[in-house]
Amino acid sequence: MTIEISQYTGGWEQLRPMIELAFSAPWSEAQLATEEHVWERERSIVATDGEEIVGHTGSFPFEITVPGGQVRAGGVTMVGVVSTHRRRGILRDLMRRQLTDLYEAGEPLAVLTASEPVIYGRFGYGLASDHQEVTIKRVSRELREVAGVEDVRIRFADPQESLQRTSAFHNAEAVERPGMFRHSDKFQYYVTHDNVTSDLRGASPLRCVLAERDGELVGYSHYRTRRTDKGFVDVVRVHSRDLAAHAALWQFLLDPDLLSETTYEQLPSDDPLLFLLVDPRAANATTLDGVWARVTDVQKALSARTYAEEIDVVLGIEDDFLPWNAGSWHLTGGPGGATCEKTDRAPDVVLGVRELGTAYLGRPSLGLLGAAGLAEERTEGALAVTSRAFLAPRVPWLDTGF
Repeated sequence: MTIEISQYTGGWEQLRPMIELAFSAPWSEAQLATEEHVWERERSIVATDGEEIVGHTGSFPFEITVPGGQVRAGGVTMVGVVSTHRRRGILRDLMRRQLTDLYEAGEPLAVLTASEPVIYGRFGYGLASDHQEVTIKRVSRELREVAGVEDVRIRFADPQESLQRTSAFHNAEAVERPGMFRHSDKFQYYVTHDNVTSDLRGASPLRCVLAERDGELVGYSHYRTRRTDKGFVDVVRVHSRDLAAHAALWQFLLDPDLLSETTYEQLPSDDPLLFLLVDPRAANATTLDGVWARVTDVQKALSARTYAEEIDVVLGIEDDFLPWNAGSWHLTGGPGGATCEKTDRAPDVVLGVRELGTAYLGRPSLGLLGAAGLAEERTEGALAVTSRAFLAPRVPWLDTGF
């Protein structure tokens, strides 16, 4: 029977069995209710075999921060094909339809976090950010002294009752850091609701502490605790306005009663904690992939961000999946803005759309891609100049999965 790819028009209850089968794990009723809360039918695409739904992909609409501003993007979610229909090209067709829809809707970027990252490079997604998974034992918790820590008060707060304050704090940070996005009320509910976690493994409910100075909010953290044979603090997020608040929050998180380790799976790769620890081995850090980015519209995407230094270069973009992106693009700009236009000129640098996604948010760097043979310099010196221009003041970081 022919597989049909189409925009979904049914209800959540009809979609739910396929989601459970595709992810090969039981989801609790509470978890499914949380997913339903943020699900958007009009942004869902399904593959059907007759009356049976055999594949799905969806997305959230939002604006992601890029160097110098924000760009409309689709946060891709709930991607899957049931095991009886794999290796038939269904995922490829779902991805092509979704990326085309995003392009036609004026969203020049698609982003996702990947359970199996090797899959998405085939469709032009590049690794645009990373982060550190850290496990710090209580015996190695000592931090260097930071001026002003004693002026910061840490206090408990109810995660939902404090949500308006913490959401505003998060969103103010999100407009300054590449890779982050502002949380809507719906999405803030999603990321703070206990039922979104697929396996709490005996953990406590979500807890919240606020960092305040003279009554002003200067940081907060969400975390859970688990009493096992060792006992863990599982950090969900840490946001702070300044170094003193950051150090005060981490002092609290690293020194729990009756618990021996603190873990955090999404520490920014440039986080001060890595340098504040007296023992440089204490973090036991492992680098993990973060957000994967796919440019759906080269012209809009490259024109929408700023550049660290003046740039005037022709980029040759290779894109077999979305052919309108392929060709030579003349990019001119700098710290004040940029323009990008199609051109007949020969390219100075040639790279695939996957590599463009890797560098787009400002992650180091095109030069490294060139050294790995993934970007080709056609004009002497052009790769180094382009690489420097694409860098962001801070490394991109996504604090929320899709």
